[in-house]
Amino acid sequence: MLAGRREIRELCAMVGDGGVAWVNGSFGKMMRSEAGRGLTLISPTLVYALLLLAAPLAMIVLLSFWTQNFLTIERVATLANYQEALNDPLYRELMLRSLRISGMVTAVTVALAFPVAYFISFHVRPDRKSLWLFLITIPFWTSYLIRVFLWRVILAYDGPVNGSLIGLGVIDEPLSWILYNANAVVITLAHAFAPFAILPIFVSLEKIDRSLLEAARDLGESKAMSFLRVTLPLAMPGVLAAVLIVFIPTVGDYVTPRLVGGSGGTMIANMIYAQIFDLNDRPMGATLAVLAMLIVAMVLLWGVTRVRAWLWLADRAGGGLRGGGMALAVAGAEILALRALFLQGPALMGPGVSVIVLLGLATLASAVILWRVPKGRWGL
Repeated sequence: MLAGRREIRELCAMVGDGGVAWVNGSFGKMMRSEAGRGLTLISPTLVYALLLLAAPLAMIVLLSFWTQNFLTIERVATLANYQEALNDPLYRELMLRSLRISGMVTAVTVALAFPVAYFISFHVRPDRKSLWLFLITIPFWTSYLIRVFLWRVILAYDGPVNGSLIGLGVIDEPLSWILYNANAVVITLAHAFAPFAILPIFVSLEKIDRSLLEAARDLGESKAMSFLRVTLPLAMPGVLAAVLIVFIPTVGDYVTPRLVGGSGGTMIANMIYAQIFDLNDRPMGATLAVLAMLIVAMVLLWGVTRVRAWLWLADRAGGGLRGGGMALAVAGAEILALRALFLQGPALMGPGVSVIVLLGLATLASAVILWRVPKGRWGL
């Protein structure tokens, strides 16, 4: 702050004492204002965020435009890495597998977390809720790596799951589909991220005014319809937060696929690690990381906007079975069209161009929905 004032005084010295007085007065007035005090308070955090978050991210983006020549990085801007990443079928398959596994983890985690959060919010005494939340955070007491190793032991061929099922006579031989594949990754990640989904949903449920539920019951609604028309829409911000908190980090998870995924559970983060450390191609690893961030952002934008559009369409159609059926029909038609474009696009336009066109069309449609479709009663 002092250095900044000295620079201002030196600058003003060039324009005379009048300029010094004017700048000092304006600067002092600005710093005494509410905005100036707020800027002073957040400036350390802002500098910290720029140095530890924005600067490394900018370096990764810059590195993705360079190329690796054995041990030397050629600092000449090129799109060769992006062309290779978009055209190589291996990278596309790993990215699709990562999105598929993360989507399954998110669906399973949120579906299991909502009943837990609902039970704590509506059926647990107020003086016991803190205890329940404390119990939910117990998994955080141990290392994430230790928890993954424990699931590797639990799901092993001679582990407790297979041993118990064989002892009960349910199966004759160990299950082969619960370890070293995508299923093991989903099970392990769903357990690891369960607290991250329970807590935001619980907060949203706690904010619901209970008198609204009483009013719905007084108007003749059943418990099920009160839940669907009142509780669930008001809890959607927490559900959306849980989806984002679970989906984004699981796409880039490295440890779990490495330890329990096997060849069938390898994800894009494992390929990024291999490019940087095993193949010594840091620019390609940075390219894959940048593409993964962009694709995840576009997929989330597509998902949120489409859910808003489908719910809006269902409400405009009158709700009920008619509105839900129409929304499902439109959603199914759009998903089938995107799937056809994804499957047939590489043969018509080339792999790289088809991916860019697909993401561009999805993003453009999402922007139109955000602009034209209002936020509905579901909070989306």
